Amino acid sequence: MPGPTIGGMRMQGFMTTKEAAEKWGITVRQVQNHCKSGRIKGMQRVGTNYLIPIDALKPTYTFVYDNGKDKEGTNDQSR
Repeated sequence: MPGPTIGGMRMQGFMTTKEAAEKWGITVRQVQNHCKSGRIKGMQRVGTNYLIPIDALKPTYTFVYDNGKDKEGTNDQSR
């Protein structure tokens, strides 16, 4: 795979967010969010484009749920 073309230059060793999304089975937007959050090692930004190393691993996404309750199960705002 020759890599994406940005401004007429071939970027060998990198893939686009679309290619990464297809490879990892997630949406392009999720890949962009991972890039923006710095979760993809070796990622480079060129203008408005993200370039992701071909050998980059799919980042793990951890979602922290906050239900607004303290340890006793009561709402913090009710006090």
